[in-house]
Amino acid sequence: MSTQARGQAVRSDCSGGGGGSGIGEHSQGPHPRWQEHPYPKGRSDLEADSANMPATEKDLADDAPWKRIQQNTFTRWCNEHLRCVNKRIGNLQFDLSDGLRLIALLEVLSQKRMYRKYHQRPTFRQMQLENVSVALEFLEKENIKLVSIDSKAIVDGNLKLILGLVWTLILHYSISMPVWEDEGDDDAKKQTPKQRLLGWIQNKIPYLPITNFNQNWQDGKALGALVDSCAPGLCPDWESWDPKKPVNNAREAMQQ
Repeated sequence: MSTQARGQAVRSDCSGGGGGSGIGEHSQGPHPRWQEHPYPKGRSDLEADSANMPATEKDLADDAPWKRIQQNTFTRWCNEHLRCVNKRIGNLQFDLSDGLRLIALLEVLSQKRMYRKYHQRPTFRQMQLENVSVALEFLEKENIKLVSIDSKAIVDGNLKLILGLVWTLILHYSISMPVWEDEGDDDAKKQTPKQRLLGWIQNKIPYLPITNFNQNWQDGKALGALVDSCAPGLCPDWESWDPKKPVNNAREAMQQ
């Protein structure tokens, strides 16, 4: 059972949600999965499964490296904004499930209050679903388009969709809106969010020829340069990184 599935099962039990224990539902014998693996897998078994897993499945797994990196980065972004209301996210996958932190984040970002009331103490699953629905309805009224994201996905800890939601917030509130220094409203209206982000990067590392979001980043050095520009001293030796070791370079930059 994956970490996500376990988290869903625990929350379902705590909220008193339906579904039963599953014992009566399989009265003719144990679940096929139990027959295949009568005892819990050890770490070596899990590592073997991961090694035999196709590349596509590895990329989609809950513990895929890109998901962990993105989750950590997005969590920091959320906490940076939540700090002013004395709230914090420890686990992005599950801490938005009751809707309270999500609502707080939206109110901080938009400088507006929710359009309707929500549960201050959402102890039951239905209350959590209603809270998240309040947040999603707020985004809809703010003309922020969400694709395939509903309250159930957030409450159940669907990491992929939660990452997509946070990225949408970043795109709208930190990239699309004219909040950067030395940027006028007229300039902002003429450029797409992607163009504005590229322009910001070019201003941060003007000594590198950054013109796109693919080939220019393949050796990892541009990422190290950007990290060191934003936080001087974190990647001071990025210029000496071996371009033939792109994975090592990118990992060094992202772990800072």
